[in-house]
Formats: sequence, structure tokens, C-alpha cells
Amino acid sequence: MKTTWFIAITAAFVHTICGLSLPTTKENNEPKVLGLETKRRVPRRNPVHRDKLRKRGTFEVGLDNEETLYFINGTIGTPPHAVRLHLDTGSSDLWVNTPASQLCTSGNSPCAYAGTYAANTSSTYQYIASNFNISYVDGSGASGDYVSDTVTIGSQKIDRLQFGVGYSSTNAQGILGIGYPLNEVQVNRARLKPYDNLPAQLVAEGVIRSKAYSLWLNDLDANTGNILFGGVDTEKFTPPLRSLPVESASGVHAEFMLTLTSLHLNDRALGPSPNLAIAVLLDTGSSLTYLPDPLVADLYAAVGAVFNTDANAAYVPCSLARNTTAQLGFTFSEPTIWIGMDELVLDLVTSSGRRPTFSDGTPACLFGIGPAGSAGSGNTFVLGDTFLRSAYVVYDLDNNQIALAPTRFNSTTSNIMEIGTGVGAVPGATKVQNPVRATEGLRGLNAASAAATTGRAGGARGALAVAVGLASVVAVLGGIL
Repeated sequence: MKTTWFIAITAAFVHTICGLSLPTTKENNEPKVLGLETKRRVPRRNPVHRDKLRKRGTFEVGLDNEETLYFINGTIGTPPHAVRLHLDTGSSDLWVNTPASQLCTSGNSPCAYAGTYAANTSSTYQYIASNFNISYVDGSGASGDYVSDTVTIGSQKIDRLQFGVGYSSTNAQGILGIGYPLNEVQVNRARLKPYDNLPAQLVAEGVIRSKAYSLWLNDLDANTGNILFGGVDTEKFTPPLRSLPVESASGVHAEFMLTLTSLHLNDRALGPSPNLAIAVLLDTGSSLTYLPDPLVADLYAAVGAVFNTDANAAYVPCSLARNTTAQLGFTFSEPTIWIGMDELVLDLVTSSGRRPTFSDGTPACLFGIGPAGSAGSGNTFVLGDTFLRSAYVVYDLDNNQIALAPTRFNSTTSNIMEIGTGVGAVPGATKVQNPVRATEGLRGLNAASAAATTGRAGGARGALAVAVGLASVVAVLGGIL
């Protein structure tokens, strides 16, 4: 059985990221790669609940959340303020809380774990503007100033990095958004030009050669994973590494979207048609994966999943995780990423230590794929952590390409290669010839994440909804392959 997921008081796995040593080049010069390693902590919140709260609304940049939270350890300011920043490919701003906010001064010190930043105590702080304002779909958010200061990520010091300070906030964790600069708050709200966020600033300061990074989350039970800014680790995936174009809305690249061309359960195509052309958002900030309703309905029928509307989640017998023959295949023109059931079945435990069950006593587990509406209704579909853990992903912002390969779980060896500049900069990646382009699922700039939220779940519910909702679930256990 895979890792236990706590609900009510507890929740998603938290990872912190520390420095990762890198080999030298043949010329005995350090390669321009910034490597960071992830480590797991105790879960704190229900992943389904988090997915409903942390998406951007129209013309609003929100903070995506994950089933497994990945945090970067760093410092901000002089003297340094220690912070743990939630790593997010679905947004583009770094922001942190201030210790004097109403949230951070409330009982139980909610900001203590992630840390805070007091601008006026830093000798290197510089004020930029008071137009930082992030809003969540549920009405929560953060607002305050844009500032610049010295930021250290791992062992790398970055001078004059722009970020937001949340003087008013309802979220205890700061965010490190590493998406396209066009998704920055000052672009969307203030209609200003984009600034150099972390990937761009790493290039500007000569730390890496191009705005590109690779992500290896490892499997559901793993204690470590890593992100490499400016590099690829060829020991963390099974070749070939295939490169695909990022889909654009009206010619603008603002989201990490690829075209999903088929979904298979073993050799069986799911959905009304075996041929798809649906834009999907690769989002480390999403706990689960959200697909068109017809695909999900077909999948649920095949694996015996029961969707509970009260909890806005699907449940399966926990024994499905032990099915080693069933695999779900996601195809993107040519590369196919196969995901085992043990990566899709999430064990739930209440804060009192009780496991939820179906009405017949069968242990019930959360299924890692949810419905997001129909493909023709303007919804955006999301490949979250339940997909991304099985894929090695290279995000090449300069060339608007994403390279995919099957991940190599629990690899203990490393061969880090630098990502250079220009076309074909990602080492070992080969372009997919004549890739299918999306005909559904694309929307205008800034609409994608809003659609992902409103399409997948209505109003937000408390973390106890999972436990309460399960009380009324009737076991409908179909044939499990």
C-alpha cells in the first residue's frame, strides 16, 4: 500500500529542498546548473480540499497547490530570514508572508513552519510598488508590496530578486512560482511588463544558461526527488526523452500545456474516441489529475471507482493499489507515460487514526484522477502530481518546449548535463515529428487555472468532507481488470 494520506487536521506530504552537489565539467569548471533536492515531511491537509482553494481566477494569479507539497529552503534579506517556499510551476511569482500580518500573529503560529520576511529589518530591501495582489477562487489571497532583496535558494545567492510581500494574507505558506513571466501578477493586474522571476534572474546572473529546468518527483513513497535549474539528469529517466511544443492561446505562451492524444487502460482506449486532441496543463501545483468527464467515467467504470459529490472525490477499494497488471497510459503524439495503480491509489486516514470504508466495510482509498467537465465547455484539464510523479519533465521556457520521458523511480545514480542555449538546448531530447495540436481545452491568457478550479469542484469544502462523504458511499465494486 502506498503512503497514508491524512485528512482533517493532517494532509499532503511536504518536501523541503536543499542543495544538491554537482559534478564538474571536463574543463574542470562548474556546470551552470542549480540542483536542489526534495525531502519529505509529515502531511498536513486534505489534497482534494487544497485543489479547490489554490487556483487563479480570471485576471488573477493564484497559488496552485499539490497533493504532495514541495518546498524550497531558502533565505531572504540581510540578515537572512529563513523561509520554506512552496515550489509551483503553475504560477510565476515568489511571495512571502510578513510576520506582522493578522494571519501570522493569530493563535497556533500558522506561519512558523514556512517562515516570514520583515522588509524593514533587511538592509538590502528595496521597495518597488504596492500593486502585489493575489486572489483565490474562494475569496482568500494575499496582497501587499512588490519589493526586491537578496534571496538565497539552496546555496545560490541571487541579488535583487523581485517578489511579493503579503502584508494581508490568508495563506500561511509562501510560494515560489517558476512559470512563464506572462503569468506574473503585475502583468495580469497592473498591465505592466513582466519582470525577471527566478528562472529569468538565474539566467541574468549567469547561474544557468537558459530558462529551463527539469523535475523529478520520484514515486509516492520516496523520501527524495529533485529539481535542476539549467540541467538534466539522464539517470533519472528511461530514454527516449521526447520534446513537444507548448500549446499557446492566440499565439501567447503563458501556461505549460501539452496535447493529450489518447488515454489507455492497458491496451484499451478510454472515452468515446481513441483519438484525442485535448490541451492539458502540467501543473505541479495540483494535487490530483483532472480530465474530461467522458474519459473519467469510462475509467471509473473499469476500476470500480465511486464518485461522491459531497466530497467531490472518487474512491476505490484500497486493494487496487496492489494490482500490478493495470496501468494507465497517457500519450502525447508519440511518448506515452504509463502510471501504475499504486501511484494513483491514495490511502486516507482521519485525524483520529480511522480509515474510511465503503458501506460494506471495504477499506476505501482516494483515487488520484477526478472529473473536470466536458471538453467542449471551456474547461481546462490538468495533469497534477498523480501524473507528474511517473514522468521526468523538462520545462524549456526559452524554446516553448516540454520534454517527457518515463521516470526512473528511486534512482541512486546521477549524470547531470547542462542545458545550453538555442534550439535543441536540452541534452538528449529529440523532437516529436508532426505532433498533434490541441483543438480543445485551450483558452485565453490567464483563463486556464480559473477553469481548472471551477471545472473540477464547486464551492470549497472543509477537510472533513472526505470522511463525512464516505459515510454515504455505497460500494459499487466493478471488475478490476
